[in-house]
Amino acid sequence: MLNNMTRWNPTVAYLNREPIARLFESFFGEQPTEEVAGRGWVPPVDIQETEDAYRLLAELPGLTRDDIEITLENNVLRLSGERKFEKDVQKESYQRIERTYGSFARSFALPHQVNGDGVQAAFENGVLTITVPKADQAKPRKIAIS
Repeated sequence: MLNNMTRWNPTVAYLNREPIARLFESFFGEQPTEEVAGRGWVPPVDIQETEDAYRLLAELPGLTRDDIEITLENNVLRLSGERKFEKDVQKESYQRIERTYGSFARSFALPHQVNGDGVQAAFENGVLTITVPKADQAKPRKIAIS
């Protein structure tokens, strides 16, 4: 009989515990902690497609335009950046840290040819909006029947 090996994950082990035990641990502050730098951050992105373009909306609270980089190469749109932990504040002064910090990178393969020269990006209230126009050959055409 063969047994599969499974890597132990303390977070999964914590979540699989009995609900009453978790309740007491959370009440007394004994939850497993993670190092702030060790957590991955993946900002959520919505993607819309219209007849003329693709529109991506990314939630990037706490970032500035200088923290974000956007590239388009071979129909792959890459969004990357970093949310930095406040250097002026000591970690020891925090009671709880739930927000994630660090670098992120997201890549999106666009299904049709796009016009790379017409890409526009706007950043307002923590939401980045990227509009990528489709190339003329990718736009639907109505064909008349003769």
